[in-house]
Amino acid sequence: MIITLLWFGCTMDVGDWLRGLGLGQYEALFRENDIDAEVLSELTEGDLTQLGVSLGHRKRLLRAIASLGPAQPLPQRRGPPPSSSTDAAERRPLTVMFCDLVGSTALSARLDPEDMREVIGSYHRCCANLVERNGGFVAKYMGDGMLAYFGYPQAHEHDAERAVRAGLALVDALPKLTTAAGVPLQVRVGIATGLVVVGDLIGSGEAQERGIVGETPNLAARLQALADPNMVVIAEGTRRLLGNLFEVQDLGAKDVKGIAAPVRCWAALRASSVESRFEALHTTGLTPLVGREEEFELLLRH
Repeated sequence: MIITLLWFGCTMDVGDWLRGLGLGQYEALFRENDIDAEVLSELTEGDLTQLGVSLGHRKRLLRAIASLGPAQPLPQRRGPPPSSSTDAAERRPLTVMFCDLVGSTALSARLDPEDMREVIGSYHRCCANLVERNGGFVAKYMGDGMLAYFGYPQAHEHDAERAVRAGLALVDALPKLTTAAGVPLQVRVGIATGLVVVGDLIGSGEAQERGIVGETPNLAARLQALADPNMVVIAEGTRRLLGNLFEVQDLGAKDVKGIAAPVRCWAALRASSVESRFEALHTTGLTPLVGREEEFELLLRH
C-alpha cells in the first residue's frame, strides 16, 4: 500500500518523508497500522510509544509532524493520472535483491494470527533497516517476500557490493530477532545485476507503483529459491562486479525456470579479509606503467 499525504496542496509519500528524517525503518510499521494522512497529524507520544518507537525517534517524529502544518484531505482521483515527464521509463543497470522468510507457512499454521503479524512486521522492519542502511530501496513487500533495488531511484558507486553487504547483514541479523515465533528466523536471499527498464507506472490508485522490466528481477527471485536457509546466492553479473571483496563459493551452473541456458551462480559467504579495496576490485592485474613506478606505488597504497 502506498501511503501519501497532502500538506498545503503538495503530495508527499510517507515512506519518502520517513526516509528524509532518517527513520525509514518505520515505513512498514506505519503501513501495518494504517497510519495515513488523516491520522498522522493526530499521533501522540503515547501512540508512538505503543507502536514501539524509541524515545529519541518519537521526539524527532513529533517535531517533524508539527512542522508540516495542518493536513488537507486527499482529493478523490477520477480517471487515469495525468501524464508527466517524470513518468518516463529509463534504461539502466540495476542490482535486484529478492528475499523470502523460510518456513512462514508452517509458522502461520502454528501461531495465532496476531503473533504471526508481529513476526512478519519484525521481519519487514529488519529488512527495511538493513537495505536502506546500505543504500538500497525497498520496492515491494509480498507477504513474507521482499523486493529491493540497489541503483534506483538513486544510483551509488558499487551498488552490487552494497546489495551483497545488505544480504549478508540480513542473514546475520534475522536469527537474532526475538519474536513470537519462539525460534530463530531464517531467510533466503537472491541477488542479480543487469540492464532493466525502470520507471513505468503500473497499477492504479493505492496499488500504483513503479515497476522494472527485464530478466534481472526474475533471476534474483529464482536464485532466492535455490538458496539454502540463511544463504545469499548471487548471479554471474553480480559476481563480476565484486572482485575479491567477498569470499564466495561456486555453486556451478543451475537450470533455472524461465531462463533458457543454465545459470552460473555463487554463494556469498562473508566479506573478505583483503586490506586494499583497489587490489580487491582489480583482480585481473594492471597494464605496466613504464616510467611511472612512483605513481603506481602511490595508487596501490591508496
